[in-house]
Amino acid sequence: MARRDAPQDSYHLVGISFFILGLGTLLPWNFFITAIPYFQGRLAGANSTTKTLGTNHTSPADTFNFNNWVTLLSQLPLLLFTLLNSFLYQCIPETVRILGSLLIILLLFILTAVLVKVDMSPGPFFSITMASVWFINSFGAVLQGSLFGQLGTMPSTYSTLFLSGQGLAGIFAALAMLMSMASGVDAQTSALGYFITPCVGILMSIVCYLSLPHLKFARYYLAKKPSQAQRQELETKAELLQSDEKNEIPNSPQKAALPLDLDPEKEPEMEPEEPQKPGTPSVFIVFRKIWRTALCLVLVFAVTLSVFPAITAMVTSSTGPGKWSECQEAEEDRASGWGGGERGGGVGTGLSPFSLPGQFFNPICCFLLFNVMDCLGRSLTSYFLWPDEDSRLLPLLVCLRVLFVPLFMLCHVPERSRLPILFPQDAYFVTFMLLFAVSNGYLVSLTMCLAPRQVLPHEREVAGTLMTFFLALGLSCGASLSFLFKALL
Repeated sequence: MARRDAPQDSYHLVGISFFILGLGTLLPWNFFITAIPYFQGRLAGANSTTKTLGTNHTSPADTFNFNNWVTLLSQLPLLLFTLLNSFLYQCIPETVRILGSLLIILLLFILTAVLVKVDMSPGPFFSITMASVWFINSFGAVLQGSLFGQLGTMPSTYSTLFLSGQGLAGIFAALAMLMSMASGVDAQTSALGYFITPCVGILMSIVCYLSLPHLKFARYYLAKKPSQAQRQELETKAELLQSDEKNEIPNSPQKAALPLDLDPEKEPEMEPEEPQKPGTPSVFIVFRKIWRTALCLVLVFAVTLSVFPAITAMVTSSTGPGKWSECQEAEEDRASGWGGGERGGGVGTGLSPFSLPGQFFNPICCFLLFNVMDCLGRSLTSYFLWPDEDSRLLPLLVCLRVLFVPLFMLCHVPERSRLPILFPQDAYFVTFMLLFAVSNGYLVSLTMCLAPRQVLPHEREVAGTLMTFFLALGLSCGASLSFLFKALL
């Protein structure tokens, strides 16, 4: 809720800026995982792909376990920088953190786009790509935490806009992939255009951030930021577990963006210069109140990241040509000579990784469907919160999601040696993905909303910090488990 003496957000420019910044923070992750077919094609090599490209029932062999590594190296930086953020925010000014992170992410994405045109063997290409993934997500974690800190001084509406931008990043990446594949240009150009798109998005984010100091509405709120807020944006678990004397929790509401509690009756309003909260909340007392909700959050993300995208991206369509595949386009790409010894990733195959038979199935039924349904699930908590914080149904619902792991593993994944295919039809996979995505979005949003309701008002700061840590922990655990589940196929 805006303060009475605050200026107006003319033309909603500040809101639009934070929406684009939210979009920019998650574009890197989403553009990398959505382009898995491209990276697998570059890494497969001639011998492993030649025998599979003439059919709609296979995809490039994931020789380097790219799905698993890109997921793990995307989530570990989030956990690491959740533990290091307090130190970083004490030492590095906010403007340097935000602008520096955006510029480095931009440069790394330009490198990724340039590599589309570079002839390179799979090994070095994999190493460079994994290094890019690590550094992009490391600076992305710093960027996201810093922006959350800025949002802590703004009305809660702007946190909602920022989170909405993040939610649309996955949809945007999936649509960009589909447009690049359906553009009609040669495969190499479509891949180049795909990776240039996030560069434009990051540039827009830089422009939006630089414009904030020139907008009166933004200046009004950002100028009132508490002096200690920077080092408390995403406080580390290690720091929280120290003695109460060292837990200096300032009156900084940056976790308003993290708990996602958008109910104005439940979310603390932005009150300038509030008196110090009564006492210093103990992390152990707060954890005892929210431990069940925190562990539910860990399990939700652990289940999701253990199969998405490591397993789900391997699922292919079981239908014949004419449904999801465009074999004629594949033949045209083959005739055009792309990759006929001209590129490292498609040497000898004559077929672009962006033009494989069945090319539209995975971008639509895996990535686009997941992101749309995930956004829908998150939006449901704006209308109802069920079950409530005292119900034992929440742990039950969260545990039931474990069933999605074997369900996806038994879908139409050609690259398997142990488990049978029990759900070969596309309808099974689409149904599983729909329920999987909706439940992920709803339960993540629900747990984030319930945690602040389980503690006293002055303990919400610590509760938000703990939930941030457990969020990162769940993502990292899921990414690690994906190696095990893929090995069991």
